[in-house]
Amino acid sequence: MPSEKAGNTEDRLKLPSRATKEFRILHQPGFVLHSYPYKETSLIIDVFSRDYGRISLVAKGAKRPTSALRSVLQTFQPLNVSWTGKSEIRTLIAAEWLGGMLPLERSALLCGFYLNELLVKFLLRDEPNKVLFDQYVSSLNQLAHNASAAIVLRQFEVTLLQQAGLIGDLTHCNRSREQVVDDTLYVLEPGVGVRVADSNDNFPLVHGKTLLDMAAGDYTDHQTQVQSKQLMRFLLTFHLHGLPLNTRQILIDLHKL
Repeated sequence: MPSEKAGNTEDRLKLPSRATKEFRILHQPGFVLHSYPYKETSLIIDVFSRDYGRISLVAKGAKRPTSALRSVLQTFQPLNVSWTGKSEIRTLIAAEWLGGMLPLERSALLCGFYLNELLVKFLLRDEPNKVLFDQYVSSLNQLAHNASAAIVLRQFEVTLLQQAGLIGDLTHCNRSREQVVDDTLYVLEPGVGVRVADSNDNFPLVHGKTLLDMAAGDYTDHQTQVQSKQLMRFLLTFHLHGLPLNTRQILIDLHKL
């Protein structure tokens, strides 16, 4: 499920999909992930929709001072989006603000941009994923209510990589199918899965308890917080082929300050 920036896999998106077969979609829940100028008065917006996944839409005239879309097409706000077209970039018909979510502020805002960057880099176009959509909505709500950013981000990262098929069951060794044990050291080797660590491993070492906590979404233990952060940083870097995450570096710099 990595996108074009994670290994130039966008070419795999040329196959027909549910979203490209549809000509007119009305009132689809979604969020703006990213936007950039198009011609003099329009925008191209990257939208994460509930039932159609990540799609690109041209918002005609959205840059005009009189356009009602200027104040609507904002990140982290739930929208009802309608569009038409069959091409890779479809045409926005309408967008309505749904409300019901607090705005992100301060560091939570930067964390939200981090989530968006992960989605843009990992989520293939026209690939619906309601599990990830629900996790995204939950993450934004938690960040807006001052939940621990470290916990929210780890939970989202794990869901993202699991839904991408890049990590599997964290509670069992992949090949032996043995149950993960709290005090044993393991590695999560890309392409292999969880296995018992050996003396020659260059992968991050994690205790079994960390893996079990991650599987349960429980990050209250300090060791779990530290090891899961190191593990997810390694896995994301590996699957992005070393491409940096801009928002992560900003978060690191702010933490140092």
